[in-house]
Amino acid sequence: QLVESGGGLVQPGGSLKLSCQASGSIYNMGAMAWYRQALGKERELVALITTSGKQSTYADSVKGRFTISRDNAKNTVDLQMADLKFEDTAVYYCQVATKPSIRGQGTQVTVSS
Repeated sequence: QLVESGGGLVQPGGSLKLSCQASGSIYNMGAMAWYRQALGKERELVALITTSGKQSTYADSVKGRFTISRDNAKNTVDLQMADLKFEDTAVYYCQVATKPSIRGQGTQVTVSS
């Protein structure tokens, strides 16, 4: 089970940190990812991190602004978001990268002035 937290309302240019707490070992789950889905749009991959945490990839739209990290000892995956833009508004989901069915319930991020 994956449970996201940290979403909320933020002004443009602001920052938020999302956290994903797993009930089991995320090391065993493998690569982890954050996805988002805006209203009326398809779900998109935001960031992915390998099992070791040594490599990560990002959507072009968030490169340089978002940072994904993981703590295999604590079974957490975080998404640090900075310089938020209106278009970052979406529900953000934590997911096992290779198993779309294993994901959390999502946390809403709203960027608004």
